[in-house]
Amino acid sequence: MHTFRNQLACNLLFGFLCLTGNPGWAASSSVTPSADAFVDGGGTLGNMVSNNFGGAGALAIAGPNTSQGEFQTVIQFNLSTIKSAFDSQFGVGQWTLQSVTLQLTATPPNNSIFNPSAAGQFSVSWMQNDGWTEGTGTPQAPTQSGITFATLHTFLSPADEAVGTFNFNGATSGSASYSLGLTPSFAADILAGNTASFRMFAADSNVSYLFDSRNFGTAAARPLLTITAVPEPTSLAVALGGLCLLARRFGRPR
Repeated sequence: MHTFRNQLACNLLFGFLCLTGNPGWAASSSVTPSADAFVDGGGTLGNMVSNNFGGAGALAIAGPNTSQGEFQTVIQFNLSTIKSAFDSQFGVGQWTLQSVTLQLTATPPNNSIFNPSAAGQFSVSWMQNDGWTEGTGTPQAPTQSGITFATLHTFLSPADEAVGTFNFNGATSGSASYSLGLTPSFAADILAGNTASFRMFAADSNVSYLFDSRNFGTAAARPLLTITAVPEPTSLAVALGGLCLLARRFGRPR
């Protein structure tokens, strides 16, 4: 009778965890950018294409039909601390990815080089080439060292992977989170603890999105990449098996 009860309890526990997606076994780890910069197409004059703005407190995305022209953003994250955190919690190679979100905090266009904020869609792609440099330029004092609109194309590759297209509501304040797709090379970067770079660009002609950069004074408003992982199914099965063995042992009549 005791054996039957213990076996039934183990089966019910295992079934419950499977049905609920094992929420208690998931873990999340976050990281802010190690580098970021916007690049400016310069509108019809095109006089900004060789300027670097890597030291700015904001990042921008804008479509080609906007009054100040096209803007794109590149952003980079060092994922080594993410890997270390999951290795410590689950064991080296004993975890798998569940989800990735990117949090951005909207800000108003306080410099005349930016477009007024406008609703629309933007896209994000993982970049194979991490070799771009942030630079130190600002809207008040641009430089010519670091990534620019004129050099951006040299860092793009057919191997870049689209990780999502998202809606922006035109806000000038508040945070929003976007769920990125776990494409093969992007996932491999996370699992290996590599650096991951992303390009963010307009998906329609009129969107204009301005958000705080890693140089913004308030740390909580800087971009944040949050990755959630769960233990490998085999590891979870071993852990549950151990619990069941303990339950049987201590459930025996004395």
